[in-house]
Amino acid sequence: MASSDQGQIRLAFQGFRDEIDAYNDRRERLIKASRDITNLSKKTIFLLHRLVLEGDASLDDKQLFTRAAKKGYEKLHQVQGIYATLKPELEGDRFWRYERQVSPGLQEYIEALSFAYYLEHGVLIPYNEVQKSISDAEGEPYFHLTVSDYLLGLSDLTGELMRFSISGLSRKGGRRKALEVCAFVRSCKADFERFTEHIRDLRKKQNVTNNSLEKIEDTVYAIAVRSSEYDLPPEMLDDIVATVSSQSNPGGGEDDL
Repeated sequence: MASSDQGQIRLAFQGFRDEIDAYNDRRERLIKASRDITNLSKKTIFLLHRLVLEGDASLDDKQLFTRAAKKGYEKLHQVQGIYATLKPELEGDRFWRYERQVSPGLQEYIEALSFAYYLEHGVLIPYNEVQKSISDAEGEPYFHLTVSDYLLGLSDLTGELMRFSISGLSRKGGRRKALEVCAFVRSCKADFERFTEHIRDLRKKQNVTNNSLEKIEDTVYAIAVRSSEYDLPPEMLDDIVATVSSQSNPGGGEDDL
């Protein structure tokens, strides 16, 4: 074999090596970024729960939830800053190549964002709002938001709504809010069911949603049964529920929020 041919082969393999090294380095950077995003998103969720549970009792629900949501949005700016730095890493078809590394953190982020949005508006966050949140000031997306990541992130929200409704029983009007959340989660489960055949992992998450719904229903049912045993005004029943709930569920929090 001529030396020129050997040189061309060597150059070709060096190109393959460089491409593989670049792929692995980028993959590791995206995995680390996804972990950071997951941690920040979890802390935002804990923050939202704490702000609602330990909020000013003089505020009504709308004021309290809106204030908590704004704090959540502010904390999620850190996540959005990370996504801005990842834009060059995910240009063109790279997003599809590295989707499995991006998805875990993205779904956690959507869960946190949708929780804050629910507190503020009482509905699921629209797809366009999520995509807008991971876009630059001109509206150019850092990367494409897939429908599967959007729905899987929303599906995770139901677990937080279960915790929100049960822990919120210690607040005035907690029984009414628990009923609202119960109906909302039931509606979400029914709507998500239509997509289980088309989106991988959604059926598994539907099982978790069903478990969360059962916990809310059991709680609401128990309160309804106990309430029927006493001929008391709703305000007095709220006080009784709040007292029992606070005694059986002592408050706890995250120290690193």
